[in-house]
Amino acid sequence: MVRPLRIEFPGAVYHVTARGDRREPIFDDDGDRELLLAIVGQTLERFDAQMLAYCLMGNHYHFVLHTRRANLSALMRQLNGVYSQAYNRRHGKVGHLLQGRFKAILVDRDSYLLEVCRYVELNPVRAGMVEHPGDAGVRDAGVRSCFLPFCCRDGSPPVIRRSPRICPSAALK
Repeated sequence: MVRPLRIEFPGAVYHVTARGDRREPIFDDDGDRELLLAIVGQTLERFDAQMLAYCLMGNHYHFVLHTRRANLSALMRQLNGVYSQAYNRRHGKVGHLLQGRFKAILVDRDSYLLEVCRYVELNPVRAGMVEHPGDAGVRDAGVRSCFLPFCCRDGSPPVIRRSPRICPSAALK
């Protein structure tokens, strides 16, 4: 059976998620989180896309992505493939890291964009991992979350563009 085609067009915004195979963790430590964010930065630069919000949980991630070109599938193939290979190399593992293909929901209204960004940032709170959204950068929780337009107060644009530059308040202290 053929998978349905994804809706892709220039300027689209998506809520993207990917989960660990068998719901297993996709991050063993902070080094893995830093690795994924570095790969995200390189991939966004290569595919001319922006990150509007993100959350790295233990066994999955959420990204809100704005693609300037109709290239979400290629972007995600690159991102998930490079991260899976790097993770396996780093930990001496083989095989699948991520379960199936990534999920992507088209964000088609401004009101939904705010709602989905709020959902992504509150994900660790709702999962009981942290008490407040701002706590999502604490080392003990093993989670990162950032709604970029509000957390990048250093004057940098609200996007992850280059590795390893990430939003300062999302970085683990």
